[in-house]
Amino acid sequence: MEQEMNQVQKEILKAMELHPDKALCTEAFIVKTIRENAKIDGKNKAGLSLLDVEKVVEVLGNKENFYSIHINSANDILVKKDSETKLTDADSKHRRLASEKSMSVLSSKDFSQTKKSKGKPKFKRTESKKLNVNDFAID
Repeated sequence: MEQEMNQVQKEILKAMELHPDKALCTEAFIVKTIRENAKIDGKNKAGLSLLDVEKVVEVLGNKENFYSIHINSANDILVKKDSETKLTDADSKHRRLASEKSMSVLSSKDFSQTKKSKGKPKFKRTESKKLNVNDFAID
């Protein structure tokens, strides 16, 4: 089941497994942990996709670590330890997915950019060349 997970889901899983004793994980806490682990400098206001979190909770449920997902009134994701795996209800899920359209969400592209930045440094263009039309006289 872990082989079918994308990069973001794997990072969420790592972040949640780093803190197994925590009874409540907020979306902000998970994202902060992911940014620290992956050394992502930007995307401070980025959230998580509900579908990614649900996939991770299902994988953790298969490992006998049960969590339930709740959405608070501000559409933030809360992941709580529970006796069984419980996903969000339909109304909360619909509300959260609608709000994700207007928010910044971590994606696999964010992790690929961190890997690229470790390579060669980017060279900035030092000289700008301008074309002057008056230099070309038409006879």
